[in-house]
Amino acid sequence: MDKILEQLPRKANEKHGENKRFFTKLKKRPPKNIDYIMQELHEAEFERTDCLECANCCKTTGPLFTTADIERISKFFRQKPQVFIENYLRIDEDNDYVLQEMPCSFLGADNYCSIYDVRPKACREFPHTDRKKFQQISNLTLKNVAICPAAFNIVEAMKERIKLK
Repeated sequence: MDKILEQLPRKANEKHGENKRFFTKLKKRPPKNIDYIMQELHEAEFERTDCLECANCCKTTGPLFTTADIERISKFFRQKPQVFIENYLRIDEDNDYVLQEMPCSFLGADNYCSIYDVRPKACREFPHTDRKKFQQISNLTLKNVAICPAAFNIVEAMKERIKLK
């Protein structure tokens, strides 16, 4: 996995232009069954990919924390939301709550998440390759293929499966 993660940013950069053109076309004319295709590709990839071997998302990029996330996680810690915010979060340039530091404070040495059952929505849904109307998040996906080997593989499989003119 280390070798894959080492090569991933370069490979994603090499495919960036091709992926961007693909997503531009996909936005204009998405296949009627795109949600079904993406669900299938997502499930097939995650039968082969074990996130616990990687955890690159947790090591390199932090999620946005919604108000609901903050309330749920602070309740899990039996503390007030403001205490949780002060201990773990900061406000970024987009005025969103994000982690104060990376890698994620809740990531263990074994790549397990200590707050897995109450983790932020952004973590639960990452890499967002099985969401409905997938074509609407192409900018996010272009970033995620450089972070997540599974997202990279899903996009490559998607380009093979969906032939756009």
